[in-house]
Amino acid sequence: MFSGALPRAALATVLALAFAERGTARGEERFYLVVKGGSVKLGETPVLAAVPDSVPVGIYETTPAGGQTSRAVQVFVERGRRVVALATAKLKPGVAYPITLRAVDAASEGARRGVHFTPRDKNLVVTLDGLPFTEYRVDVGNKPFLDPVIGPGGISYTRAYPMREVAGEDHDHPHQRSFWFTHGAVNGVDFWAETKKSGVIREIERTVVAAGPVVGRLATRDEWLAPDGRVVCEDERTMTFLHTSRYRIIDLDVTIKATSGPVVLGDTKEGTFGIRVASSMDVNRKKGGKITNALGQHDDEAWGKASPWVDYTGPIGDHTAGIAILNHPSSFRHPTTWHVRTYGLFAANPFGYHDFGRPERGDYTIPKGESITLRHRVILHEGASSAQELAADFEAYAHPPEVVVETR
Repeated sequence: MFSGALPRAALATVLALAFAERGTARGEERFYLVVKGGSVKLGETPVLAAVPDSVPVGIYETTPAGGQTSRAVQVFVERGRRVVALATAKLKPGVAYPITLRAVDAASEGARRGVHFTPRDKNLVVTLDGLPFTEYRVDVGNKPFLDPVIGPGGISYTRAYPMREVAGEDHDHPHQRSFWFTHGAVNGVDFWAETKKSGVIREIERTVVAAGPVVGRLATRDEWLAPDGRVVCEDERTMTFLHTSRYRIIDLDVTIKATSGPVVLGDTKEGTFGIRVASSMDVNRKKGGKITNALGQHDDEAWGKASPWVDYTGPIGDHTAGIAILNHPSSFRHPTTWHVRTYGLFAANPFGYHDFGRPERGDYTIPKGESITLRHRVILHEGASSAQELAADFEAYAHPPEVVVETR
C-alpha cells in the first residue's frame, strides 16, 4: 500500500529517509517509510514490503534517536518491483517512533555485513556477518537441501548424517537430509525416499535476488522427475535468510506447479517440508528434548495434529537449542498437520490425513496449469521459548507491520 498523509495515531514507526534529491524548485524532496504496527505488541520484527519505484535501491542506516540503536535498511529489486527490508525495534500499538536514515556506501563495512552467498562448486554457501549460516546443496542425494543449518551460538541445529559422520548421531533414515522439501507420493512417485525407484528433484534455475545487511534471498526453479525421466511437476522456491538480535530465520515459500498435467499429492505421512534436528535434541534420548505446539500439546501428542506452529527444543553440547516452524495463514491447508517425531524428524505435512487418524482424505489434485503454495518460517533460537513468545513471533509472521511511503 502506498499513501500520502497518514493518521498519526495508527503509526508504530516512522522512518524519515533523507536520501533523494529530486531537483525540484522547492528544494530537496524526502521519502518517509512508515511502518504501521498491528493491534498487538510485537518484539523485534523482520519486515519486507513493496515500495514505489521512486525509492532508490541501496543500503541505509538509521540514525539513533530516542535511545534506539542504529539499524540497517535494505532496498532491492525482485521481479521488477522494489522491496524494502528492515528489522524493527519493539513495536507498541499506536505509538510513533521517528527515525532518520542515511545512505551507506556499498563498499563500507556495514554494507558487507549481513547475509551473503558464495558459490562452492554446484552449491551456494550462505554466511551471516562473514560466519557460516548454511549451505544450499545440490551435489548429493535426490533433492536440494540446506546443510548444515547453523543457529545462534555458531552450532549446527540439524543432523549431519548422512553427509558427514559426527560421533553420537543416529544413522536412521538417510534420506532425511538436514532441511528439505519433497513428498512421498506425487502421481504415485515416491520423492521422499532415496532408492532406485524414487523420483529426483533437479534444480533448473537459480537466482540470488538479494544480499546485504538485512536479508539474503535465493530463488530457484526445480523439476520433479519420475524414475523414467518424465517431468511430474515443477516448483518455484524462495528461500529468505534473515536475522535479528535473538534469532536466525529462514523463510521457505514453495509453489508446486502442475506444468505437465494434473498433479496428485498423495495421502501419506511421508512429507513434506522437513528438518532433521541434531540427534542430541531428540525427545527419545530423554536429555531434555521437547516438542510443543500452539495447542499446548507435547511430544507424541503433537504428531499428526493441525497447528499454526510447532517448536522442537533440546540440548546441543552445553547449549539449549530450539527450532520453531511457523505455518503462514496463506499456506495451503493452514494450519498444517505435522509429521513431527520424538526421534528427531520435524516435518510439516498437510496431506497425511489417513496416517494421522483424520476421517477425511488428505490427497489433493492440482489441475493442469494450476498451483498451490506452501509457506513456512523457521526460527532458530537459543534457549527455550515460551508459548507467549512463539505466539507473538507467529503474529509478526502472519500479520507483519504494514509499510507505506510518503514524500514531502
